[in-house]
Amino acid sequence: MECTVSWTGAAGTRSGMGFLAETGSGHTLMMDGAPDAAKPEHGGQNLAPRPMETVLAGTGGCTAYDVVLILRRGRHQVQGCSVKLTAERATEDPKVFTSIHMHFTVVGKAIPPAAVERAVALSHEKYCSASAMLAKTAAMTTSFELKEA
Repeated sequence: MECTVSWTGAAGTRSGMGFLAETGSGHTLMMDGAPDAAKPEHGGQNLAPRPMETVLAGTGGCTAYDVVLILRRGRHQVQGCSVKLTAERATEDPKVFTSIHMHFTVVGKAIPPAAVERAVALSHEKYCSASAMLAKTAAMTTSFELKEA
C-alpha cells in the first residue's frame, strides 16, 4: 500500500496548509488546516477535512466495512450501516486520540441484535486495522442501535 501526500498551499498557491493525498489505488483526497489568525503561516483555508479528521473517517470506514461484511456473511439482510465516531485528543503534542466512541446504526430486516453485537466486536477485536492502531493510544468504546427496514 502506498500514498503520496503533496503540499498544495491554498488554491494552488504556496501560502496555506492544503495537501493532496494520492493513493496507490488511484484516488485523491484533499486535506487542509484550520485558519489560524494568530499565526497565518500555520493556518489553512478550511477548504477540506483536517488530516486527523481523515484518520478518524478512515477508521469509521474500516470498521463499518467489517460490520457489513460480517453481517452479510451471516446471511443477514443488511440495508444500511453507519457509524458515528466521537473522539477526544490529548491537549499536548503529539495530540493523539485519547478516547474514541463508535456508535453504529444498522438497518435491516430481522437482524438479531446479537449478530450486530458480534459483528461490531469482531471488527473491533480482530479485523479493523485502523481501530487496532488507534487503540494503542485511545480508549475505544462501541454501542449500536438496530433499526428494522
